[in-house]
Amino acid sequence: QVQLVESGGGLVQAGGSLRLSCAASGRAVSMAWFRQAPGKEREFVAAKKWSGGISYSAVYADSVKGRFTISRDNGKNTVYLQMNSLNAEDTGIYYCAAGGNVAGTSYYTPRSYDYWGQGTQVTVSS
Repeated sequence: QVQLVESGGGLVQAGGSLRLSCAASGRAVSMAWFRQAPGKEREFVAAKKWSGGISYSAVYADSVKGRFTISRDNGKNTVYLQMNSLNAEDTGIYYCAAGGNVAGTSYYTPRSYDYWGQGTQVTVSS
């Protein structure tokens, strides 16, 4: 069982930055961030896998490539999502997710992940 607690959301102006944190109670192989805007389905944002001492390349949604970065502090067992150049389309509730050996197109699917945080609200004003 892995418990996830997100933090770091808030209100920011377009063009600004935020860093989201996801504190995990246990170690998971794959970690991801999803987001959900009002009236829309939950969508993939970023994911990364750490296994066997290897840090695999991160995977990003096309809409955030070059602006968002997913990383992990192993000592703190915390995953981060650094978000730069934010725009109004980035507004939504951001969820942290954890799973096993996720790979390929499974990264993009919410059901690939076993554990979820409660979410943190990000609002970008234009």
